[in-house]
Amino acid sequence: MDINFNKNEDQNKLKLSELKRKLAKVKLGGGKNRIEKHHAKGKMTARERIEYLLDDDAESIEIGAFAGEDMYEEHGGCPSGGVVVKVGYVQGKQCVVVANDATVKAGAWFPITGKKNLRAQEISIENRLPIIYLVDSAGVYLPMQDEIFPDKEHFGRIFRNNAVMSSMGITQIAAVMGSCVAGGAYLPIMSDEALIVDKTGSIFLAGSYLVKAAIGESIDNETLGGATTHSEISGVTDYKAKDDKDALDKIKNIVDKIGDFDKAGFNRVEAKKPAENPDDIFGLLPASRSDQYDMLEIIKRLVDDSEFEQYKEGYGQTILTGYARIDGWAVGIVANQRKVVKTKKGEMQFGGVIYSDSADKATRFIANCNQKKIPLVFLQDVTGFMVGSKSEHGGIIKDGAKMVNAVSNSVVPKFTIVIGNSYGAGNYAMCGKAYDPRLIVAWPSAELAVMSGNSAAKVLLQIEKASLEKSGKPVDAEKEKELFDKIKKRYDDQISPYYAAARLWTDAIINPLDTRKWISMGIEAANHAPIKKKFNMGVLQV
Repeated sequence: MDINFNKNEDQNKLKLSELKRKLAKVKLGGGKNRIEKHHAKGKMTARERIEYLLDDDAESIEIGAFAGEDMYEEHGGCPSGGVVVKVGYVQGKQCVVVANDATVKAGAWFPITGKKNLRAQEISIENRLPIIYLVDSAGVYLPMQDEIFPDKEHFGRIFRNNAVMSSMGITQIAAVMGSCVAGGAYLPIMSDEALIVDKTGSIFLAGSYLVKAAIGESIDNETLGGATTHSEISGVTDYKAKDDKDALDKIKNIVDKIGDFDKAGFNRVEAKKPAENPDDIFGLLPASRSDQYDMLEIIKRLVDDSEFEQYKEGYGQTILTGYARIDGWAVGIVANQRKVVKTKKGEMQFGGVIYSDSADKATRFIANCNQKKIPLVFLQDVTGFMVGSKSEHGGIIKDGAKMVNAVSNSVVPKFTIVIGNSYGAGNYAMCGKAYDPRLIVAWPSAELAVMSGNSAAKVLLQIEKASLEKSGKPVDAEKEKELFDKIKKRYDDQISPYYAAARLWTDAIINPLDTRKWISMGIEAANHAPIKKKFNMGVLQV
């Protein structure tokens, strides 16, 4: 091992430690005091409910743990978006579980809460996975109602999805384990089966205070919409549970009876561990995003037996394409090569940049994977497409458009891992969030932006400098440096993987060593949804 390897390892493991520390804080939800108050009511927390529901010792992945990170500070914050979402196994069946965290503003819905719930439903729809809602929510967070209530991708879309998912035959089970009020009352009742917990669960369109104000009727909440009312009088719920664990046990029994599913038929054999040590990733990945490295060495530490069959190995070398297996699943990998390469013509190409030949190769490979029904894995460390007269005259825009077209129209499931840079149009061509990857996750080393912080700061500095000078305020060298540092700091905050994860531009920030698990569980989920469309790139200039 050389000194650079050790320096890289130290830096990357520090980033991993930061990730673990941030996750530990997020998992406290509204804090220890609110958790204790929750327990005093005889209720489990959202995370405790999910842990009890999911099979012991089975793998699970959490979606959007950092949703809402450093957002809504003026409202007291919203850890994890006030809702916990996991994909895991209930009685051996893969499911999506959504649990309101009532320790965060009584489970009220912030704008990011709605976005995260819609993401959970999207995962269920795309993969035809059963979804379980553990409801404990005060409804829309009223101070921000204009950002969560009326638009297409707002609160009401949840119930529209309930109806559509039911018509698709996707099992939806809801347990009312706390408050369930106003519009939120529709979610459990639009599910296929609904449970309610005695004394702590309640469902009503308007609570007792509003009923008194609206029609003058005096009634307590339990009589108005408690478990006995809805299980024995209104018939709104299907099962009455004595406590949280009883409700979760009933859900386990219901899921246990669900029949088998039609399969997409993705190829899987017995899994093998990588022959190369995955821990090496921390030393191979440079501490600086501008440094070069060999992406092939990263791939060898992610795939079964470290075997990677390269497609067009000697052509378009700034993108690596090829076949491999991950946890036994056959995959096609499209990865940005991050080292400088030399073409057969003797030309040098920059690592992480997409050239015309690279885009052409990736387009052909994506088409091949669609023909063979092989899921695609994108490993992003891309600065964008090559610019300049030579590239423009060579048709880089056309070749880039072909690649974007292939990614857009791909019908096999796609999975995106943001390892390093994810800049500009490179993000699009390498299957960024806008291109419907089934799952998209980032390593702690990731950066997502239009361009690097350094480049953006230089551009923005010139604009601000020109503006100041135009208004008669000359900028000396010291002032210029001060402006540059200020602009770069602001921009660097926005390219952080945590900034992206807070806004659900990615599903998670993960330990690189968990990459195989995320891809494997993702393909297993996708295998629930047979492919019914054919790959067709439509009308395209060639």
